[in-house]
Amino acid sequence: MLRSSGVRRRAFRALAGRHRGDPRWDGAAAMIGEEHVDLHAMVEGFFRHRFSTDNALITEAVNRMLRAGGKRIRPRFTLLGAQVSGGDAESQLPLAAYMELIHVATLIHDDVVDEAQTRRGVNATAVDFGNRVSVLAGDYLFAWIFRNVTKHYPHPIPMILAQTLADITDGEVLQLRSLADLETTVESYRQTAGKKTAALFASSAEVGAIMGGGAPETVEAVKTFAYHYGIAFQMLDDLLDVTATESDLGKPVANDLRERKMTLPLLVALQLGGQQFRGKVERYFSDGHDPRAAQHVIEAMNACGAFEATHETIAQEVQRALDCLAPLAETPAKASFAAFAKALTLHR
Repeated sequence: MLRSSGVRRRAFRALAGRHRGDPRWDGAAAMIGEEHVDLHAMVEGFFRHRFSTDNALITEAVNRMLRAGGKRIRPRFTLLGAQVSGGDAESQLPLAAYMELIHVATLIHDDVVDEAQTRRGVNATAVDFGNRVSVLAGDYLFAWIFRNVTKHYPHPIPMILAQTLADITDGEVLQLRSLADLETTVESYRQTAGKKTAALFASSAEVGAIMGGGAPETVEAVKTFAYHYGIAFQMLDDLLDVTATESDLGKPVANDLRERKMTLPLLVALQLGGQQFRGKVERYFSDGHDPRAAQHVIEAMNACGAFEATHETIAQEVQRALDCLAPLAETPAKASFAAFAKALTLHR
């Protein structure tokens, strides 16, 4: 753990530099401040010095994804959950790492399903290792995580992780079934986002709070906070897909639109844009996804007010998350949770 204030400042500047330009990081960096960069450094140190599996090829495939970086929000939620419950964050570092590795395994599988070429600014795992190795790497990583969790952690931690993985898989299937379905509702979108994205944020905070010795009401507070945070995070991710640049995101923009995913900005635009916009989307989905047509759809989404309306929906979801923190005592860990949530509203 970083102890010198000078070391903390240098670490914070390095961390901010790696993620500068990513709209999901810039606001959080300013609001959280240097004092909690320790948590990110702890997670990075664990991966750098302590992560390995029994399979050298799997370890290298996973390490390539880890070296590409990431905000490490999920493991930091685990550590903050422990802190807000009065526990020691450093003692929960392996558990926090397992939560991030679940995320990494899902990304490896996602890139195979989506036929993605890049992830976090580098080649997707499947590009360099092939689809077969990538699928097996994700499978192996899930098994490796659960072997360690069931061996070292008491009930209900293994059950929480098992349910989370089931939710993530269910959410991905729901999303696949809704592709190009213009009758998709915002409520069904929320159900999908809750499973495929928010569930892992929620369980990350929950297991940290449990292992930190938190009272049931504390555990419930951080779990529900992180769930609403995850919904807002997914909404912002949807919005950035059609408003940010490839250099900001580390992956091609408008991917969701090309893959015919029913994102929140698209659903809102279908509500606001009337039949003219609906017809434009139908033609785009059926005509081979011309990049110029995609840009026309994006411009029409903005013109009908969908981007601004999505920002407002994100702000409402963030407020739901913040309301969940109200029962907790005022601590630096609570303030960090709140800062992560507030940062999602700074990208207008």
